[in-house]
Amino acid sequence: MPGFDDVLSILENKSRREILELLTKEPHYALQLSELLQISQQAVVKHLGILEKAGFVSVDKVPSEKGGPPRKVYKVTESFCLRLDLGPRLFKTSGKMMPSGGPMRLSSKLPSGLEEVIDTMGTRRRIPMNEAMSILSELQMRLEKLDEQRDALIALHQQVMMKVAPSIEDLTDNYEERQLAHAMLDQPRRPVDLDLFSQSIRIQSSQAEGIMAGLRDRLIRDLARSKGNVIAGGEGAPLPWWLVR
Repeated sequence: MPGFDDVLSILENKSRREILELLTKEPHYALQLSELLQISQQAVVKHLGILEKAGFVSVDKVPSEKGGPPRKVYKVTESFCLRLDLGPRLFKTSGKMMPSGGPMRLSSKLPSGLEEVIDTMGTRRRIPMNEAMSILSELQMRLEKLDEQRDALIALHQQVMMKVAPSIEDLTDNYEERQLAHAMLDQPRRPVDLDLFSQSIRIQSSQAEGIMAGLRDRLIRDLARSKGNVIAGGEGAPLPWWLVR
């Protein structure tokens, strides 16, 4: 699948989004899409070509009922999730493939209370529409609750970033140091890739390493002042990556 920026570029076009929405429901011919969206078939074919090249749709050839050449029918085959969180002290993007596999394979990642749904989906029988609506209603309710929880977590994350801003000002002496501090806060659980960081703000890798060393020393001094000269943790407690030289 394409990267986040490529996906945004592809999906900024309203016609492509409308085509994808129709294709998620069932496969369509280009002529069908043209008539439904009231745009030329040539334009539809061009959009479908872009979506196919990006991996959003695939095409099957169906024999013509009138004995002519095979007709192309388009369908969505990949499941993709795109997210953007934007606000003061907040800019997070993500684009990823949705997990694949049947109900049993997904069961370890699902919240509790869905065992009956998993059992139902694990059978080969078709699901009547009324039963599907009942299951989908429960799943929709759970998704809405998860979205509310995620929104609250993002808002809390944003408030932490706003409250730490004055500390960053006190800890750092220049723009480059502030940018490195922000990079550390953006991914607090793993080391900053100093090569990528240096490229992003147009400095040498050796300069980024020096900034990291200075910032690490200041963080350790601040931690020692707040916690004492000996920093203790429970057995097996992982050290923050920036404490490890």
